[in-house]
Amino acid sequence: MTLNSIGLESNKAVALAKDLNYLLANFQIYYQNLRGIHWNIKGKRFFDLHVKFEELYNDANMKVDMLAERVLTLGETPLHTFEDYLKNAQVPIGKAISQDERAVQLIVESLTELLNIERDILNKSDEANDEGTNSMMSDFITEQEKTVWMMKAWLGETV
Repeated sequence: MTLNSIGLESNKAVALAKDLNYLLANFQIYYQNLRGIHWNIKGKRFFDLHVKFEELYNDANMKVDMLAERVLTLGETPLHTFEDYLKNAQVPIGKAISQDERAVQLIVESLTELLNIERDILNKSDEANDEGTNSMMSDFITEQEKTVWMMKAWLGETV
């Protein structure tokens, strides 16, 4: 067993970095979706949603940076081209969405996919004794579960 400079098994760190890159690609699509709905939202709820979507895309932008830096910490290179993001992402792509309920549904659908990916990484990082990645995924999951609950409440739905 070979350990890297932060004390993780090298092969497990490489595998986790690959998974984090996959999450990074999905987050970048989610981020772009948020920018698009922020710019294009229309209707009587414009003022509230415009501000909320900006809050969400600022948060997503911060998480993108955290993910890229974690990939680097694990000794790998973060994905950084739109080609890579599109090739690797599974979150739905929202194009020209201006209707409030559809915009919120897109957020819920995207976060549901991100949560699935994060839970998978959380399990793998736990098995690898990678507390840094584990803690990050745990924090992301906690925040995003609350956002899903709030968005579903806004839609008049239950989790």
